[in-house]
Amino acid sequence: MSDHDEILIALRRITRAIDLQSKRLVKATGLTAPQLVVIDTLRKGGEMSPSAIARAVSLSQATITSILDRLTQAGLVERVKSDRDKRVVLAQLTDKGREAGDNSPELLQAGFLRSFRTLQPWEQNMLIASLQRIAELMDAEDLDASPFLDTGEIGR
Repeated sequence: MSDHDEILIALRRITRAIDLQSKRLVKATGLTAPQLVVIDTLRKGGEMSPSAIARAVSLSQATITSILDRLTQAGLVERVKSDRDKRVVLAQLTDKGREAGDNSPELLQAGFLRSFRTLQPWEQNMLIASLQRIAELMDAEDLDASPFLDTGEIGR
C-alpha cells in the first residue's frame, strides 16, 4: 500500500468516526453536535448574544441564528431582551435545555481532547502541523471550519 493510500485511509477513518458519533448524538438526544455545542456554550456562559456564541464556537452569526431558531422551537433555548440594552437580544437555556445539556453524551472531541492533552508538547505540535499541511495539500486551508467535529449540513 502506498503512503498516500495510508493517509487517505486514515482520513476516511477520521471522517467515519465523526459521522458515527454525530449519528449517535442525534439518536440519543435528537440534537446535532452543533446544537449541543451551542447548548454547552450557553451552560458555561449563561445569557449570551448570538454574536458572542458565534465567536465562542467559531461559526458565522447566521449559522448560530439558525441553530438558535431550532433550539427555540424545541423549547431548549429562549430569547430575552438584555436588561442593560433593550435593543440587544440574548439567548439563554430553558430548564429543558439545561437538562438536555446535562444528559447529553460526550461529544467526540471531548474524548479526543483528553487524550491529546496527555501527549508531549512536541507531539501535539507535530500533529497540528501535519494536519494543517494535509489541509493545505487538499486545498482546504481556506474552508470555513469550526473547532468541533461534525459532518454533513450544519442546519440538519
